[in-house]
Amino acid sequence: MAKKTMNIVMMTNTYIPIIGGLEKSVESFSQEYRKRGHNVLIVAPEFEGVPEKEEGVFRIPAIQNFNGTDFSVELPISPELSKTLKAFKPDIIHTHHPFLIGDTALRAASEFNVPIIFTHHTLYEKNTHYVPGDSKTVQRFVVQLARGYANLCDRVIAPSPSIAKLLKQRKVKTPVDVLPTGIYLDRFKKGNGEVFRQFFEIPAKAFVVGIVGRVAPEKNVQFLAKAAMRFLKMCDNAYFVVVGSGPSLESMRKDFEKRKLADRLVCTGVLKGNQLISAYKALDVFAFASHSETQGLVLNEAMAAGTPVVAVNAPGVRDVLRDQENGRMIARDNVKQFVMALQWMFQQSPQKIKQMKEEARCMAAEFSMDQCVQKALDIYQKVIDQELAEKNIHDNSWRKTLRILDTQKDLMINMTKATTKAVGEGPKRFIRKTTRKIQRKIKHMVL
Repeated sequence: MAKKTMNIVMMTNTYIPIIGGLEKSVESFSQEYRKRGHNVLIVAPEFEGVPEKEEGVFRIPAIQNFNGTDFSVELPISPELSKTLKAFKPDIIHTHHPFLIGDTALRAASEFNVPIIFTHHTLYEKNTHYVPGDSKTVQRFVVQLARGYANLCDRVIAPSPSIAKLLKQRKVKTPVDVLPTGIYLDRFKKGNGEVFRQFFEIPAKAFVVGIVGRVAPEKNVQFLAKAAMRFLKMCDNAYFVVVGSGPSLESMRKDFEKRKLADRLVCTGVLKGNQLISAYKALDVFAFASHSETQGLVLNEAMAAGTPVVAVNAPGVRDVLRDQENGRMIARDNVKQFVMALQWMFQQSPQKIKQMKEEARCMAAEFSMDQCVQKALDIYQKVIDQELAEKNIHDNSWRKTLRILDTQKDLMINMTKATTKAVGEGPKRFIRKTTRKIQRKIKHMVL
């Protein structure tokens, strides 16, 4: 039987030119879907530096540089989006955020009567420092909001088993599938670490520790910098490489200068393609301490390049890092223990290092792009088939209106529940009262 062509809508709050794990996921999956004959429409906000010509991308007007960051916040109303989606005729909507464009995605799924899938890419409570008024209350709010949103979707994707387990603990009732972002394994056979070292004037025999990604508070880079500086003080032949950019980079530079280690700090800026792979291969150890990841794509990339990892135990990390096999994993943020792990790596024999590199490559092989893409398409088709089986063949404009109103009601109730649980103001009574008000409002709108 011939495979069905699907019209897939990917909706995300962040996309190119922002570079990160989520953006890579949306871009790579979309490219692979198209290669397999499917149609993909990516819906994302406008950003500064967006490519002039983008095929298959619809940009929503947005407020630039939200709260001093390089992120955008899309405006809530985009009449052109509805027209674009109507012309595209989606079979399924895949949203990558539970708020802002996530709400828009849920409304669109109701308007066009198609299933919606949500990938829980991020531990949102670890990123609330970008929101004015960050507090424990805000963190509880985003956890509850994401949980409620997941339960409004037809399917949830977790990038790792750790996150799937966490979602179930948080009482997500929607079926959850584990689907990591895939890796183009063949690409990591390329690259040249020796050339990279020569270009950045790093001695061939130096012991190099490095990080790749956004240099920002949620990546726990301050902790990594402290550990790296202490290690460099103990090891005269060690260097620390930072591949990427972000708001914490300048303060990191100043810290290294104060410790008289600036000459052994190498900041490359953002790298792509073979340059990035060469950077991974130039490292003796890839360092990682983020607690906000759900998969840690850069860990898998480092391993695909044959680079052992030293990291702090966290979701995503514990799914791929095997202590003393493909790297070292410490239990918690402890600078002394992290430095000891780096020292342990430094002291290993060439034979042991070779074995760890091979173990790293074997682990990365489990994340091949082909396998991950096929699993994603299988999930889409299964959800679409289920939706078709349940869909009322007498669907009409009246039922469409009710669906849209019901979705708006669900979003409002989810917001109310999240707010109430976050602030703790007599939740049950308040929710019942607010829900009744919303239901009366919806009833009047219908009548």
